Amino acid sequence: MIKIRIGDEEREIGSIDEHWINQQINRRRADGLIVCVRVSIHEGSLNMVLSTPTCGTSGGGNRPPNLQEKDIFDLWNKRGLNDANFTGGNLVAFLKQFKHFI
Repeated sequence: MIKIRIGDEEREIGSIDEHWINQQINRRRADGLIVCVRVSIHEGSLNMVLSTPTCGTSGGGNRPPNLQEKDIFDLWNKRGLNDANFTGGNLVAFLKQFKHFI
């Protein structure tokens, strides 16, 4: 199961599209809110939560990531999602490339 949470809205990956992602992020920023994005991945050997830095700290995991999880963390960083100024486009690009890992 893969879920995306933007602020207080959460959806499973099959029920989101680029428009929803951009709308959620842009609306919150227009309202002067800090935008927190969390992607929860519980699929096969993947058991991880990725968060933008605007979410604050969550304590991290209890174990080191496996190789597949490490590659996904690297992709998250590569797509600019560890930068507080991330965009909806960064998240969309991550999700499109992420599909190759599952």
